[in-house]
Amino acid sequence: MPPAAITVDIKGHVATITLSRPLQPIGLGEAAAAALHESCESLDADDAVRVVVFTYGEAPQARKASANGVPAAAPAPARAAGPLARITKPVIAALDGDVFDQALELALACDIRLASQSTRLALTHLSRGELPWDGGTQRLPRLVGRARAIEMLLTSRVVDAGEARSIGLVHEILSSGEVRHRTRQLAEAMANLAPEASRYVKEALVKGMDMTLEQGLRLEADLAILLQGTHDRAEGLQAFAERRKARFTGK
Repeated sequence: MPPAAITVDIKGHVATITLSRPLQPIGLGEAAAAALHESCESLDADDAVRVVVFTYGEAPQARKASANGVPAAAPAPARAAGPLARITKPVIAALDGDVFDQALELALACDIRLASQSTRLALTHLSRGELPWDGGTQRLPRLVGRARAIEMLLTSRVVDAGEARSIGLVHEILSSGEVRHRTRQLAEAMANLAPEASRYVKEALVKGMDMTLEQGLRLEADLAILLQGTHDRAEGLQAFAERRKARFTGK
């Protein structure tokens, strides 16, 4: 999969990363993973971008056969979920169709997942004698709990959109034609909120998951103190007092 499979589109304060759907069960090659990594770092450093949307484009054609009729060699799988997970801004995944294996591992690295009614999700690595290599064994149980995660992993079972919604794997289910529109709507609404506060909320949640309650509360208090010195907090208080919409600048 060449780097051209990664496209980035920025409109207003929302950036959309579109990734050609990984060939199942091959996953991403090194070039595409590197391009995704670079895109994630660039968008995280761009102060004008406040929310990132991650989605898939059209599924690529199946690999062509070589001269002897044997399918052409697949690229070695490469990890790519980490860069998505390290984005400090909110990241929304828009899912439609089958989201298997590394495609699901990438979606697990996002903060919010919207899916179509036809979406199916699974980590089927064991059916091939493999195991998830891009964070699936760690992020899935943190979202749906140990019992459901271990059952999905050990059986390679495919979960439909309805079940995914009921176990907390996806947040909303929409028709195929509505997923991207709703994702854009949600992203723009989130981009209108205080961006620095959004970063701090995400930091408190993500880091707090690996802390004791006492440590997490201390982190929350520290971040709240840091936020008090920002222009956006003063603007938020002023807008509330004046009964108008706040105009946040990210400072």
